[in-house]
Amino acid sequence: MPEARKPFHQELDEIRDDIVRLAAMLGEFIPRGTQALLTNDMGGAQALIEADDEVDALTLHIEEQCYHVLALQQPMASDLRCIVTAMWLTAEIERSADLMINVAKGARRIYGAGLDARVRGLIERMAEEAARLYKLAIDAYVERNAGLAAALDDIDDSLDDLHNDYIQAIFESHAGQTVDLQQAVQLALIGRYYERIGDHAVNIGERVQYMVTGWLPEHSGAARLQARSEMAGEGISGRVGSDLESGAGTTA
Repeated sequence: MPEARKPFHQELDEIRDDIVRLAAMLGEFIPRGTQALLTNDMGGAQALIEADDEVDALTLHIEEQCYHVLALQQPMASDLRCIVTAMWLTAEIERSADLMINVAKGARRIYGAGLDARVRGLIERMAEEAARLYKLAIDAYVERNAGLAAALDDIDDSLDDLHNDYIQAIFESHAGQTVDLQQAVQLALIGRYYERIGDHAVNIGERVQYMVTGWLPEHSGAARLQARSEMAGEGISGRVGSDLESGAGTTA
């Protein structure tokens, strides 16, 4: 590595390490929020809500680091993709932490609700799967593993299936009068929070693919749109050409 580039790549390493720290905080939020929910621990729920300030502070710090590098280093090509990816990942992780804060707030809203064994078990499994997805997503980022990043979309199917089972379990609990309607609605929202955390992990996977390869799923859609536009343009040009030739023949 050229001597002049060392400070720049050290900054990139610091940004990467801070993103790993931010993801580790989320990794703690998921079991803490789930435990507070399942044990009616209002103290634990409040502590988690307050801990969100630390996530916000680290998020801002990472963003400022990224702006600093963009402004002073003017990175190009793969280095630029690293910075852009870091900014995207920071937003995805911060939003996922917010979703666990929503779980903690939901725990307060359903305080005292009697959750049957199936609902409780599905909440635990969704939490475990969401945490696993995030760990894999961050592993893909740190290792620059585009293959693992691409696989996250398929891996997320397990969490989607658990979420579907969970919604059905809530319907059954409400029908059996284990939970009232308001509690059932809050439980459904809580399940959606876990499912969305998985979606954010998949988004991270897509951004890691972009960082490593320069490709995003949206690029395929944009290419198809451009191809359709070009074909439509050629069709119009062809028709105009045919009309002109027909008109020229008539005039002659």
